[in-house]
Amino acid sequence: MSARITWERARKVDLVPVFKPLIEQDDIQAAVESLELGWLGMGSYVGEFEEALGAFIDAGERHVVAVSTGHAALHLAMMLIGIKEGDEVITPSFNNIADFQAILAVGARPVLCDIREDTLCIDIDKAEELVGPRTRAVIVMDYGCCMVDHDTVADFAKRHNLRVIHDAAHSFGSIYNGKKVGSFSDILMFSFDPVKTISCIDGGALVVRSQDEVEALHEMRLVGMGQRASVMYDNKRAWTYDVKRQGFRYHMANLHAAIGLSQLAKMPLITSSRQTAGRLYSEAFDPIEGIRIPRTDFEDTPPFIYYIIVANGKRQALRDHLSKRGVDTGVHWQPGHWFSLLKDCRRGDMSVTEKTGHEILTLPLHSDMDEKAQQRVIKGIQEFYS
Repeated sequence: MSARITWERARKVDLVPVFKPLIEQDDIQAAVESLELGWLGMGSYVGEFEEALGAFIDAGERHVVAVSTGHAALHLAMMLIGIKEGDEVITPSFNNIADFQAILAVGARPVLCDIREDTLCIDIDKAEELVGPRTRAVIVMDYGCCMVDHDTVADFAKRHNLRVIHDAAHSFGSIYNGKKVGSFSDILMFSFDPVKTISCIDGGALVVRSQDEVEALHEMRLVGMGQRASVMYDNKRAWTYDVKRQGFRYHMANLHAAIGLSQLAKMPLITSSRQTAGRLYSEAFDPIEGIRIPRTDFEDTPPFIYYIIVANGKRQALRDHLSKRGVDTGVHWQPGHWFSLLKDCRRGDMSVTEKTGHEILTLPLHSDMDEKAQQRVIKGIQEFYS
């Protein structure tokens, strides 16, 4: 069955999906114009997208490098800071598989850490117990609509001489202690995949601190070729170049960057609509016994996902109930230590992660979400608990 047929059937039953990208006429026009330009690889739109991202996040002296996916960004970050075979990288087990795979891709080993119950982000107190002689870095990820305690992470990293990779796939557009996400981290990754807060169809970016790091990333994202980005951003190619380091085909295409620019221009609408939707959910679900909601007022974040914690073993029953009413739900995520690939990784106490893995539930949340659709979600849950 084709994806098109499946989607059309979903529309006929009036399904409320977990994710729904905000694709409007301006996005379509941006794609058309990039195709009409005729330069399909990395070109001028990529340079413009990097510049616009830097301005949006108040990058200051930091630098933005656009790549093909969030996973590509993570893999390049590992290479950039010299993570190699035999090294260890601490990461929450409650994380996306892309982070684990990026560590494994350079021959290193993930060391799996528990999370805090209040934020579902890494528990740095428990990370202290996992630092060993081979520990070289830590990955921290903002989850859903909650932020890592980045000041505590910075102190932890300084004490143990570790690099910090900030996975901000969920927190694009957020603010931490008055600073925009992307303006303060050691190395930061954004993801712009099909369902993220803004989408490039697929895309990612790294934000780094030095020009040397930028030049290394420019080579690594272009299979090691030493063509200057400034040449390609003029929709040209250099026909003589050196190859000094290993690289991958991880550059961003013009089409994806053009859509990203169009999406970025809509961030005021995306931010306000997601904050409004998050507050409406929280107001409706906070009084329900047996549900725990995210502890945030959404003032500093446009939530990528909205989750609830469903207690007393009722998650699957609630999912079935909502499914019968045309409301889709998701589970983000299964903990990493549940996977066969990672079962032998070194790890600490996983009490919060274990509980969360069995109780977490993602509800539909879209940019500029239709209020009738959101009320269907709310009423479905209220019916279940009444």
